[in-house]
Amino acid sequence: MTRCLVLLSPSANHVYAGQSPQLSAAELALTCPAIGPVEPTSLAGVDYLALETSDLDDATLAGISGASATMACFALEGDLLRPVELPRVDLLDDDLVTIPKYQGKTNEQFTRLLLNVTVAALRGGPAERRDAGERLAVLDPMCGRGTTLATCWLAGHNAFGVDDDVRALEAMAAHLSTWLRRKRLKHSAGSSKFRRDGRTLGKRFDAEVRLPGLAPLTLAALPGDTRDSAELWGRKTFDAIVTDAPYGVVHGAHTESGAHRSPASLLAEAIPVWAGQLRRGGALGLSWNTHGLAREDLLAMMAGAGLVPQDGPEWSHFSHRVDSSIQRDLAVALRPVDAD
Repeated sequence: MTRCLVLLSPSANHVYAGQSPQLSAAELALTCPAIGPVEPTSLAGVDYLALETSDLDDATLAGISGASATMACFALEGDLLRPVELPRVDLLDDDLVTIPKYQGKTNEQFTRLLLNVTVAALRGGPAERRDAGERLAVLDPMCGRGTTLATCWLAGHNAFGVDDDVRALEAMAAHLSTWLRRKRLKHSAGSSKFRRDGRTLGKRFDAEVRLPGLAPLTLAALPGDTRDSAELWGRKTFDAIVTDAPYGVVHGAHTESGAHRSPASLLAEAIPVWAGQLRRGGALGLSWNTHGLAREDLLAMMAGAGLVPQDGPEWSHFSHRVDSSIQRDLAVALRPVDAD
C-alpha cells in the first residue's frame, strides 16, 4: 500500500478554506473508490488529505488531480515526502472560471466539487460514456453568469444552460467571447434571437472551441424560466444536471410577475421538469441552503419526481457554512436505468 498526502489549494474565501479539508475528503471518497479512507491531516502546520492506495495507476492519479482542491500529491516515505506527478486533466486554463468576480458567485472549488460528485454517480449509458472519455452533456438550468458551464468545459464536458436573467447571460457571453479571443483558441461564439411560440424570449448564446486532436467543446445557453427548461430544449436530454439553487438571501426566486417566493417552492416545481430531461442513468446534482429546506424534504421531492436519491454516510459530509444565513449542502439523485 502507498500512503499519500494531498496538498490542498488555497481558497480566496476564508470561511470555505477552513472547511475545505472535510469537503475534499468526502469528495475523493466518492470520486476515487479505489483509494482507502481519506482523512484530513496536518504536517508541520500544513493541511493535507491522507489516503492509501494499492496502485497509483493512471485512473487514480487522474481522479486525485481532478478533485476540486488538489494542488499537489506526495508519497509518504518515512519522514520524507516524494512528489508524485499528477496528470493535467483540465482541457482549458482555469482563469476561464476564476476571472469573473461578482456578488453571489458560487465558490469555484465548490462548483467543481458538485460537478465531480454528480458525474461520479452516473450509471448505465452515461457512465459508459464517462468511462470511455466521451463528452458528457451537462445542463445547468439556473446557470446565471455561467460558473458551472465554464467548469464543465474545464472538465471536458459539453455545457448547456437556462436562465431568466438576461443581463447575466449577456455578461457570460461577453466574458467567454473575450476569453476565447485572448487565448487565441480556434473557436466560434455568438448570440442570436431565441424564439418560442412566435415570440422572442431573448438572445441565445452558442460557443464552440476546437482543441488539437480532440472533439470540439460546445456550450449553449438559453433565456427562459427554469420551470420551462424542457420546453425550451425540446427533445434534448442530458447525462447530468448540475445547479446551485437560489439561497433566498443573495439570490432570489421569482415569478414572471416579479412576486418573490421561497426557493423551496421553486424547487418543488422545477425538479420534476429537470428529472424528465435526464437520460436513463443520468444524475441530478443540486446544492441549496438548508435553512430554507430540510435535507429530507429535498430528497422527498427528488423521489417524488421518479429519481433515486443517493443517501448514506458517504453523502453526509458536505454540509458547510457559507455565512450566518446560509448553510449549504448538496444532494445527488439518479434517474433509474430502467425508467420509462
